[in-house]
Amino acid sequence: MNEHLRAALHLATTGVPVLPLRMGKVPFGNCPTCAKNVCGGRPSMRTPGPCICPYPCHGWAAATTDPGVISSPMWARAWREAAGVAYHPGGAGLTVVDLDNAEAIAWARGTLPATRTVPTTRGEHWIYRGTMPSANAVRSGVDIKFLMAYARWLTSGVDTMAVLPDAVRALAAKEPSPTRRPSRTLSVPLGGQRETRPHRTPTYLDRGIAMAEQHITGAREAVHATVYRTFLAVLSTHGRCGCLTEAQTARLFTAAQAKGESPRHCADAWTNALTTLGLSHV
Repeated sequence: MNEHLRAALHLATTGVPVLPLRMGKVPFGNCPTCAKNVCGGRPSMRTPGPCICPYPCHGWAAATTDPGVISSPMWARAWREAAGVAYHPGGAGLTVVDLDNAEAIAWARGTLPATRTVPTTRGEHWIYRGTMPSANAVRSGVDIKFLMAYARWLTSGVDTMAVLPDAVRALAAKEPSPTRRPSRTLSVPLGGQRETRPHRTPTYLDRGIAMAEQHITGAREAVHATVYRTFLAVLSTHGRCGCLTEAQTARLFTAAQAKGESPRHCADAWTNALTTLGLSHV
């Protein structure tokens, strides 16, 4: 067993989804079955977890904590050729502050609390426990990596990870535009007939909540990321019109907590989804 496979299996036991990296710090290409994403990308590279094929396809979305997959014969060639190990921060409930130059590092050292810090080719990664939306160029030389991202895992650096500070969350916060503030009421077109919106009908809404509960309940790995994505999907469809009730929101939180999520993680995921969609002011 080579050092990269050994490191990957160890990380997986701690709940960190991993994948092999080839030279150039990039994931392995898709297998012949999935070449040019003919399989649909599982689906469209937005869902963590392996493709339906057994190979380490689809970049960050292939990251897994399943030791049976990681050490499977189908991944053996990738580990033999691997130049490193990557992980999916969102699947582990972590956020990476990617500092690309000396100026960004100096800013972090003077602004952010100490945490696990690992060197990179151009700068440093500061890793925090907690979640927030991924964002690029939040300030000069600083990117935020969480969902739909991967980072190289290095063994050096401070082991202790601090809680994600408000100073990092503030980097990606945007003031909502008053012209985009959604209305909580249905508009009434000329002629006096009320506009119909399928997502506002009780049947459609209840079906959507039930599907969201099933999606969370069926998660076998990357529960943090699954809960966030599900909250994001529900709010993107039903969050702008004020039709969600407290009871329906509670159903989603209950499903998430049944999978091991704490009330705080649920609240953070809901808040992050609202912020991502520009609905935090609603």
